[in-house]
Amino acid sequence: MDHTIIFQPSGRRARVSEGTTILDAARKLGVGIEAVCGENLVCGKCRVKIMEGEFPKEDITSSLSHVDKVDEKEMKTLKKKEKKENIRLACSTSIMGDILVFVPEATRTGKQIVSKAAGKIKVKLKPAVKKYYVVLLPPSLENPYGDFERLCDVLAKAHGLKKVSIDYRALQALPDVLRTGDWKVTVTVWQDHEIIRVESGRVETNVGLAVDIGTTTVAGYLTDLNTGEVLATESMMNPQVSYGEDVMSRITYCMLNEEDGLKELQETMVEGLNTIAKNAAKRVDLTPEDISEMTIVGNTAMHHILLGINPEYIGLAPFAPALHNSVDIKAERFGIRILPSGNIHILPIEAGFVGADNVGCLIADTPHKRKKITLLIDIGTNGELILGNKDKLISCSCATGPALEGAQIEFGIRAAPGAIENLRVDKKTLEPTFKVIGNDNWSDGQTDMQAKGICGSGIIDAIAEMFKAGIIKKNGQINTELKSPRIRMAGKLPEYVIAGKHETAIGEDIVINQKDVRAIQLAKGALYSGSLIMMRKLGIKQFDRLAVAGAFGNHIDKFQAMVMGMYPDCDLDKVEFVGNAAGDGARIVLLNVDKRREANTLARKVEYVELALEEDFNDRFGEAMQFPHMFDKFPHIEHLLLLEDEVSS
Repeated sequence: MDHTIIFQPSGRRARVSEGTTILDAARKLGVGIEAVCGENLVCGKCRVKIMEGEFPKEDITSSLSHVDKVDEKEMKTLKKKEKKENIRLACSTSIMGDILVFVPEATRTGKQIVSKAAGKIKVKLKPAVKKYYVVLLPPSLENPYGDFERLCDVLAKAHGLKKVSIDYRALQALPDVLRTGDWKVTVTVWQDHEIIRVESGRVETNVGLAVDIGTTTVAGYLTDLNTGEVLATESMMNPQVSYGEDVMSRITYCMLNEEDGLKELQETMVEGLNTIAKNAAKRVDLTPEDISEMTIVGNTAMHHILLGINPEYIGLAPFAPALHNSVDIKAERFGIRILPSGNIHILPIEAGFVGADNVGCLIADTPHKRKKITLLIDIGTNGELILGNKDKLISCSCATGPALEGAQIEFGIRAAPGAIENLRVDKKTLEPTFKVIGNDNWSDGQTDMQAKGICGSGIIDAIAEMFKAGIIKKNGQINTELKSPRIRMAGKLPEYVIAGKHETAIGEDIVINQKDVRAIQLAKGALYSGSLIMMRKLGIKQFDRLAVAGAFGNHIDKFQAMVMGMYPDCDLDKVEFVGNAAGDGARIVLLNVDKRREANTLARKVEYVELALEEDFNDRFGEAMQFPHMFDKFPHIEHLLLLEDEVSS
């Protein structure tokens, strides 16, 4: 039996089968609903309101009785007030009749500000895909030699290409193209041994697309293979986000939906890649079929899901991937709409959750070629760390979770307009001032800030500022003994108000509560303890250079991050933000085929450290949970804190 569902305020409607969840219906209709936990009923972000009554304009009678009853797990997530207001979780509410669903402002996914600009790279141009202009002699009755063989002879004589094969699609087009082009054609050759396209006349355009598939964001760099220039950058939220914010949530979704879960996630990602390719090509008046090759990096889970490989086993000890080496597959096998005979090259995996994105970081930042010891941290939903130099490299993966990017935070949102991105707290008055994305003004004296929540960089600021002001104690507890109307109890949980409801667009105060602080403690504790254990493995007390990679990393304040204890103490001048190093690595292997071999070698060379097997990991993790650390000293920021105190006095 089918029922009508209508979403407001978008007005989108559809007929769906009985038993379909509201979240699944939203996905099919393209209605953006925050759902970051992979339907595990723990994040509570997908709150929607079931409207009751007759709605003549919509030609629908909606009732709470037209959805299934609240189960025990959902009951624990919802607040008492919400239950009275017909609030339900979209991920667990099944449709049993016609309903009108209102999606609150806080639940809607905004268009994230995805900042993954192309970095500066130095690489010798040696792309896998090259174009050769050739002129052939037409066949005759005296010499009716085959078109392909005739083409091979010219390529061998003019360009030294021997034993060249041809893609089936290119072969089909060859006779017509040769004759319409008056035997003057441009041949596109992959790896100097396979013809993948033949075009009439002289064609100079030769482009490829490098893609970084992050857990949260996807970025594509349309690149001129003749010059190395980035022609267009296109980015988007990872379309799999609605199935879960972190990799384990998506792995779980595949496991719980054995029949079509993996296929659904794969198709979602492929469609996302097609959108990026289409939009990037359009920016420079090209078509997606003009893209001859695509290189891809991503963590191990993204890698497996894209390839349609069951990711279940990388989520279980010993976390072995299906394969380590790089992969080359024809675009048409994927359903990726670039040149159908074009190649999709996916970089190799190191181990466990340290995937091709980490290899991309290595290729771009080159710690393996430096004398100085580098600690490279790629901060994202899944944190990867590399430590070492030309003599030895070790790596590990930390389950930082999505808290640093706004998930698992009561009022956490992605970096979209209206998100609080910067915050300061007056140490004397304990009053905050903040700045939101899309507004250049600070909140001091402003009332119309239209804040919708707080994103990753704002969370880092908030926690660090609250700690410096004494609102958060060293152990992470919110200090309720301080006299301030900003500090209050919400039931059994203490919280600090960073934006009053008169400053928000959601009609309620935006706060940082005790649960939020704990989530950040867990994330930063994972990064810090991972760093310490790797330093111990390498036998060092200090590193020479700290490189912070990732789009998120580019927006955080390195001082505030150290105040929190996201990474060990070091000279702040040694902290470098290296941008989207993973994406830069994908561009490098797109432009130089030799770097692909280097990537495979590096992936095998790096020694992987499984933190869970370290006997003292729990102890080190517990110590790193405190701000900035339970025992470790921070001489490089203590004087900065002192100077700050002196200025405020």
